[in-house]
Amino acid sequence: MQALLSISRLIDAINDRIGRLMMWFVLAATLISAVNAIIRKVFGTSSNAWLEVQWYLFAAVFLLGGGYAFLRNAHVRIDFLSSKFSARTRNWVDIVGVVVFLAPLCLLLIIEGWPVFARAWASGEMSSNAGGLIRWPVYLLIPLGFAILLLQGVSEIIKRAAFLSGQGPDVLAHKEPEEADFLVREMADDHTASANKA
Repeated sequence: MQALLSISRLIDAINDRIGRLMMWFVLAATLISAVNAIIRKVFGTSSNAWLEVQWYLFAAVFLLGGGYAFLRNAHVRIDFLSSKFSARTRNWVDIVGVVVFLAPLCLLLIIEGWPVFARAWASGEMSSNAGGLIRWPVYLLIPLGFAILLLQGVSEIIKRAAFLSGQGPDVLAHKEPEEADFLVREMADDHTASANKA
């Protein structure tokens, strides 16, 4: 199990870095959008290439950021049901969900997405818009994004199995967000300081 947990930590680290990179992509897309709007209003001109860069960045954030969302447990979950389950049941439900739903979907989209990318790569497919970009980078995001999500699914199964076998923590235990943790600690420190003065 320790070897599997090491693999899980490696996958988590990769997805954490990808997720942090996607945050910069959001900023880049926002800045490009703002500059495009200003240039269009002030100079009455625009660039299809820059518009498509925005779309590519937007696609990258959602397709490559899926694994990060899963890692941070920020994906959509039916909490009003899962909160009623025991910790063991919650972890089993997640394992079944990954194996029965997530993994087949990811594999299907990797298998179906790769030929689309390969054809665009081989043909040098370009956007039909004047001054548009080559298409293969955005097509590559589909199999790549779902491969990253599938890897995170493997990591999550390992963590759930470690918990169920008593060799790891419950990663599904409800925790406050990091900002809230900071505020709670700060309030506790203030309370302790006040009590010490009294």
